[in-house]
Amino acid sequence: MVKIHIKKGDESQFLYEIPVDTPIDDILKNITCIYNGRLKIQRLCADVEDLAQHGITLPPNMQGLTEEQIFELKLKDEWEDKCTPSGGYEETKDKYGRRNGKAPNKKMQEVLNKTCKEAKDMISKKKVEINEYVTQATITEAISILKGAVTIVYPMGLPPHDTVKHELENTEDLSGTQASQEVIEEPNASLWWAGKEMLRGKKLSDFVGKNDKTKIVAKLQKKGQGAPSREPVVSEEEQKKMMAYYYKKQETFKKLENDNEDAYMDAPWADSNQLKRQFHGIRDVKF
Repeated sequence: MVKIHIKKGDESQFLYEIPVDTPIDDILKNITCIYNGRLKIQRLCADVEDLAQHGITLPPNMQGLTEEQIFELKLKDEWEDKCTPSGGYEETKDKYGRRNGKAPNKKMQEVLNKTCKEAKDMISKKKVEINEYVTQATITEAISILKGAVTIVYPMGLPPHDTVKHELENTEDLSGTQASQEVIEEPNASLWWAGKEMLRGKKLSDFVGKNDKTKIVAKLQKKGQGAPSREPVVSEEEQKKMMAYYYKKQETFKKLENDNEDAYMDAPWADSNQLKRQFHGIRDVKF
């Protein structure tokens, strides 16, 4: 199995494993699914954390309004009583005016926040460092545990306009948001390795050879963006170690020079040719 370290730009994403004779089309399909799945979990966790802190989302016509404006317009959230958290709620205020401010109690908040942490750990970029893979099954499991936690805290369900509900039911609308810029649809995806694009219609072995125990770093991006930057010859960590080594070596050399009994020979007054250069008018010439 070929181990592929997937990057987006210079940022690590996840490790992916695939047989060497796999078509590039299949690889792109799987990789974009995992990549977009990770983005979805990140969005979902952010929304679930907001849900834990400030309760359900207000209806669109009430979002961003002050309490006085809501009172003057005689608006009412019909989902407020239908979608109460299990165990009751506590009053909080959402400074952005997106949620109703009736958060779950501390115990239920802990359920949601703990599950978010678990889901984020499952798709963390740190998995690259510990040599663990992220698969489509990982994405499915992470979404499943988040859905389970939301169901425990809100057994009556969430309002149809709540962002958490849309994410869980795959009905989210990302148009016009920054999140939409990050998503890479499979038909518009391209994969690059060693400065070359891995073209569709070919197999992985056409690019990396037939060795099934190869490890490569490949970069995922949208089509039409040109070739991504090449990987540095040495990593940032290796570069830091090299600089520290040479700095230490330089300091040691300086110390040896200071301890040298003949160090005075480098002083101007010890130069036997100084008088000769002075007569020839080349005293300050640097060699």
